[in-house]
Amino acid sequence: MTVTAPVNNPGHLVTSTQTPRQPVPASDGADLLKTIPGFSILRSGGSNGDPVLRGMFGSRLNILSDGASTQGGCGSRMDTPTAYITPKSYDTLTVVKGPQSVTHGPMASAGTLLFERQPELFSEPGIKGSVNLLQGANGRSDQNVNTVLGNRSGYIRLDGNRSEAEDYRDGDSNRVPGKWRKWNSGVTLGLTPDDDTLAELSMGASDGEARYAGRMMDGSRFARKSAALKLEKYALSDRLRKVSWQSYYNDTDHIMDNYSLRQTAGPKRKSEVGGVTMGTRLSTVWESDANQLTTGTDMMRKTHRRKNAAGWRDDAQFIQAGIFSELQTELNSDNKFITGARLDHVRVDDKRSPDFASRSDVLPGAFMRVEHTLPDAPLTLYSGVGYTERFPDYWEFFSGKAGQASFKTLKSEKTLQWDNGLSFNGENVSAWLSAYVGRISDYILFDYSQTPSQASNTNAVIMGGETGARWKIAPNWLLESSLNYAWGENRSDSQPLPQMPPLEGHVMLNYYQEDWSTGVMWRAVAPQHRTANQKGNVTGQDLSSSAGFGTLAWNADYTFSQQLKMSAGIDNLLNKAYSEHLNMAGVSEFGYSTHQQITEPGRTWWLEMEYVF
Repeated sequence: MTVTAPVNNPGHLVTSTQTPRQPVPASDGADLLKTIPGFSILRSGGSNGDPVLRGMFGSRLNILSDGASTQGGCGSRMDTPTAYITPKSYDTLTVVKGPQSVTHGPMASAGTLLFERQPELFSEPGIKGSVNLLQGANGRSDQNVNTVLGNRSGYIRLDGNRSEAEDYRDGDSNRVPGKWRKWNSGVTLGLTPDDDTLAELSMGASDGEARYAGRMMDGSRFARKSAALKLEKYALSDRLRKVSWQSYYNDTDHIMDNYSLRQTAGPKRKSEVGGVTMGTRLSTVWESDANQLTTGTDMMRKTHRRKNAAGWRDDAQFIQAGIFSELQTELNSDNKFITGARLDHVRVDDKRSPDFASRSDVLPGAFMRVEHTLPDAPLTLYSGVGYTERFPDYWEFFSGKAGQASFKTLKSEKTLQWDNGLSFNGENVSAWLSAYVGRISDYILFDYSQTPSQASNTNAVIMGGETGARWKIAPNWLLESSLNYAWGENRSDSQPLPQMPPLEGHVMLNYYQEDWSTGVMWRAVAPQHRTANQKGNVTGQDLSSSAGFGTLAWNADYTFSQQLKMSAGIDNLLNKAYSEHLNMAGVSEFGYSTHQQITEPGRTWWLEMEYVF
């Protein structure tokens, strides 16, 4: 079936990145995330949007691909971390909402996102894989190939992807600049000499270009090179169940200019920036009858660089080293207790000046959560409290929009959040609920009402949640729904917190048979009047209130055989003209007036074929 919303457990979600989705299947990591309740995308054109979870943006989200972190180079986040992620190259996406995990690097205040590939296992020599082909409106064309060949001793995995699209038409038939071209490739060599040993060496590369309706320059290069080594050993003793070590290297090279993908009447401008991220992680998992303890340490070094006539030169360096421990205890058959803590030392060097100014801090993080399953009902409840401190990131310290004094004056964010939820899984009905309330001290806020703009600390309160349900209303009929809302307030000046997405809901009605299914989806978004105009983050700011809207979509799929499947859909079926609240203003050289937001695609059809072997 074409997925219109993933199955959700409170506070923790695992979903396949391979399943067709609506709207049109994702071109990057952000496109995939926007199909998940609670996520929004800060749009600037056709691709490479910036993901937002519960109104939280940037490094408040910890985004890892196979355990590795990637940093873009653009000072305005034109090349977001998800711009370098192709969902079809991974198997699963895991979302941990809120500060409820300590084992995946510095504890994120909004959530942790894990794009992961699963190890391949062969009982005998063989080859398997999949080929995906997609065609759609506005020149959309994707080709994906994933192939694995191996035997009991190991395997080789080959991944390749190409995706492109032209500028799109909105609901009023206006052309919106948003074309892109991108490709990526990867190879993984895995060794499995016995059932308890895994060694993996992986390498990857990608590149692309994208035109942006909401930026003064376009991205003419999104080059990435990566390498990673993973070693895992299982069942070393009755108590020591797993030892895992991983090291990785990611190199990004990003070019922005105002002439490669657009016509410009003024002077030509170009900037080349990038980043190198290296990291390592060592962890152990200990188990007893009722307990599981995960302990370890991780380190990461990120450098940001700029290229001039003399070559590359680093202008900033971040070094993080942390230790962590997480304990899961089965109190009894119905109750589980999970707690964790970590301590990170972070140092940042400002290499823009000869004196190489530095800042450093020690950042604690901890959480505890209780999960309870009703003994006579398919109902699970949980409640957890988490605390974390987040050091300002590159864009908050060094971006020109942050102001000259930000490196000296900005304090670390401190988030205390209470997360609660439940999940019900009955025979014909399932439902879930996630809710949160948090207090953020020294929240980092960008103020664009000043010239030049600057970043400063304030205090904030946030709350909201997500809920969804599935109901088998009759044989072969399935009704699904979801609803999410985020609210925030700047306590220092009693104004709304900027860049908060409005209330949003989905209703899906699906009909399915053994070999085919079809469905319709209605998306409804409320107006957003709680704004703090000219305030926001390094990428976006509140421009004004936004109008609500509703869109209708249709999808269908057909299974020809176990190997061959077809999916199709029409997004924005009624050709609605609308704009998302989290958005950027279009630039004047494309004909946009001041503060005119970028509109979304009009009626868009797509067709995808998948062959599995």
